[in-house]
Amino acid sequence: MTPADLSLTVQHAVRRAVDDGALRVDVPPRVKVEKARPGGVGEYASSVALSLARPAGRPALDVASVLKERLDGAAGILAVDITGPGFLNFTLRPQDGAELLRAVRAAGLAYGQGDALAGEAVRFEPPAEDRATVIVGCLTGLLRGQGADARVEAGGERPYVHPGADETALLGSDAARWRLLRAAPHDRPLDGPPLLVRHERNALFRVQYAHSRTRRLLANGAQLGVLPAYETEVHGTEGEGPLLGLLRDHPAVLLAAARHRAPDRVARHLEAVADALLGFQHTVLPLGDEKPSAAHRSRLALAEATGTVLAGGLSVLGISAPDRI
Repeated sequence: MTPADLSLTVQHAVRRAVDDGALRVDVPPRVKVEKARPGGVGEYASSVALSLARPAGRPALDVASVLKERLDGAAGILAVDITGPGFLNFTLRPQDGAELLRAVRAAGLAYGQGDALAGEAVRFEPPAEDRATVIVGCLTGLLRGQGADARVEAGGERPYVHPGADETALLGSDAARWRLLRAAPHDRPLDGPPLLVRHERNALFRVQYAHSRTRRLLANGAQLGVLPAYETEVHGTEGEGPLLGLLRDHPAVLLAAARHRAPDRVARHLEAVADALLGFQHTVLPLGDEKPSAAHRSRLALAEATGTVLAGGLSVLGISAPDRI
């Protein structure tokens, strides 16, 4: 279940409560759900009960209890807890690995896009300098990928952008964009020259190299007669769980980056995905006299999905995903 799916599920619970006469409120056009704070309960939280309490004329805890009754047992939700003055906290059911990889394969580079921000109109002030142009262009794409109507128009938002020194013309497109987008907009851009060095200390190189490794693994697997096919009964290696978790988080990262006007969140997530893949890659295909097995097919499917997520994330940033480095 993605954050967008969870938002719709909670909205439907509000609608059912209204239809049943349990609440007398207008059904909100969208319900906001966010990652639970560190140390909190569950994975996601919503303050919808607090926002409905006043129009309902009831305490927020009562509203939360009404919604909890209609959310318990919902598809994809393992548990619903009420915390504080009336926050709803959600623990999601673990997604089947095969289901997740099928979702990535079906969506392709669009995996993680959705309509969570449908109906929102976002306007950006025309950028006045190079870094602002890159950031606003990236944010416009992120917002549209979540269903928002985003465009550049006089009188709109003016994101604060740290000016920094301009080395863009010396770096080439990929390094220049990574330099400007990897740092938070209010921070100084990254130093440019280190981004041109092909070394593991260069995060951009690691991300692009990890994508190229997934392409090479698929090619090598085909030569060995190993094709990607995730099978739920196969237990993978130690690195498989964390990598699946990062792929599962990708839609939430894209949504948060759009909401908070923070493309650097996408870049940081891609670094984590790349590092997990590079630690996992050596287990994917048979080594030496080892015979191909269902485990190898499942790991290759995971590598393929990881390459899709890396390519899609780089595309959001306007950066290339080379097949070979």
